Amino acid sequence: MADSIMYQEDGYVVLEPDQPEQFLSEAELLAKLQTLLEQQTELPPYLQKFPSSQAQARHLLETACEWDITPGQYLQWYVVRLEK
Repeated sequence: MADSIMYQEDGYVVLEPDQPEQFLSEAELLAKLQTLLEQQTELPPYLQKFPSSQAQARHLLETACEWDITPGQYLQWYVVRLEK
């Protein structure tokens, strides 16, 4: 049986071009994704099927670790577990 600690998350490290890495909570990352989605005029079909930017952000968070916003602009996020 797998150790339950393998499924714990403390947050996300977020990478963007020309920006220092950021450590965000799940709520902060969802808010960032939602804001970016709301600024887009054209979304890929796999995101258009969701009724709201909140649902789109949740889908990205749960199924991806990178989103190509525009050519040369992307957002990457990875789960991190911090030890004390």
